[in-house]
Amino acid sequence: MTIDITGRSASEIAAGLRTRIERGELPPGTLLPPVRTLAAELGVNRNTVVAAYRQLAQAGLVEARGRGGTRVADRAAVAQEGYAPDTVLRDVGTGNPDPALIPDPTAALARSARPVLYGEPVIDPGLEAWARQWMTDQLPHDDTRITVTSGASDAIERLLAQALQRDDAVALEDPCFLSALHTVRTGGYRAVPVPVDAEGMTVEGLRAALAAGIRAVVVTPRAHNPTGASLTADRAAALRAVLAEHPYVLVIEDDHFSLLSRAPLHTVIGPAQRRWARIRSMSKFLGPDTCLAVTASDADTADGLAVRLTPGTTWVSHILQRLTLALVTDEGVRAGIERAAVHYAERNAAFARALTERGVPVSPGDGLNLWVPLPVAAARVREDLMRRGWLVREGDPFFLGDGDHGAFLRLTVHDLDEASARTLADDLARACRVLRADAGSGRIEA
Repeated sequence: MTIDITGRSASEIAAGLRTRIERGELPPGTLLPPVRTLAAELGVNRNTVVAAYRQLAQAGLVEARGRGGTRVADRAAVAQEGYAPDTVLRDVGTGNPDPALIPDPTAALARSARPVLYGEPVIDPGLEAWARQWMTDQLPHDDTRITVTSGASDAIERLLAQALQRDDAVALEDPCFLSALHTVRTGGYRAVPVPVDAEGMTVEGLRAALAAGIRAVVVTPRAHNPTGASLTADRAAALRAVLAEHPYVLVIEDDHFSLLSRAPLHTVIGPAQRRWARIRSMSKFLGPDTCLAVTASDADTADGLAVRLTPGTTWVSHILQRLTLALVTDEGVRAGIERAAVHYAERNAAFARALTERGVPVSPGDGLNLWVPLPVAAARVREDLMRRGWLVREGDPFFLGDGDHGAFLRLTVHDLDEASARTLADDLARACRVLRADAGSGRIEA
């Protein structure tokens, strides 16, 4: 598709494209000309086109996709976690923890309120002291600083904003956690996909991303969402060795499952790293509405975060901070979190066995969900399961890169009772058998 673009300044180029996008003349997914090509056609400096595309990215009108170029953004709602609000189907694609396993905050809340005034420290001293002990395992740095943000996504957004400029490249796992992908794209950064295998982020993938000029990397050390993969000791050591050659690349370690994880932590943050942060959210074990995460980081990164978390404007509520501290230091609550961890692991493992026995091999991994590889197109399996009363989540939205990445479902099954789990396993296996047979006979495409 040839796009007629005019203008001599960044503002003129951006305004012309914006008008055409808003009128629907350039539909979502339209590939804009490469920067160098457009600059040559218009007879302007390359930086003029970069600035024009940046203005459009800031307005959410285009997305920079690395080697995939700059494309017109889809203004429709992006994929995200949570329930489908208006469905009569049984939703097994939510990504949610079991509400019955989230601790009741009522008693702790009564002990958490006291007036806090402008100018007081942004971090509750008690939470900071507890978090410092909790956050520093395996960190080879003595200058660790603690910051509190409104959840892990808020932390990632602030970390990238204080370290990067728009159009900078960020390495993300592929497939990728939806909120991280959304944060990077809406921030105007270029997402560079790094493949994930059974041991987590791949070494060759990271090495290629570093060669492509990334300035930050987001890594999930365990319970990777959506695949459930956790870094092994050998893989983490290899990733640390690669990152050691790039000490000023910002390394963000998102240990989102932390207290619930059944896998040991193997960090990618080595002693050579100068810009780093580890994030642990409370959302999986205290509930999504907790909206609080703790970040451990180097001093310079912490200073950058502190500028955006100032007293009197953007600090995290001290009531919420003290409530969090009261819950995570309560022996009964911690015992409940451990029971929840065992429950998630056992239910996912049981469902993985059920599918494997029915001819759909699955490895349970770690985390709230199951990542199910399919022998046929995921969209067709989803449609078949909808007819049987199930709402499932396809794997496609989690992938950054183009091309054939295989067919997957991400299922949230830990709250199914035994009978429902058997029914879903039967229905999914039956759908795969029927669709594979139809594909083999030529009645449908695989």
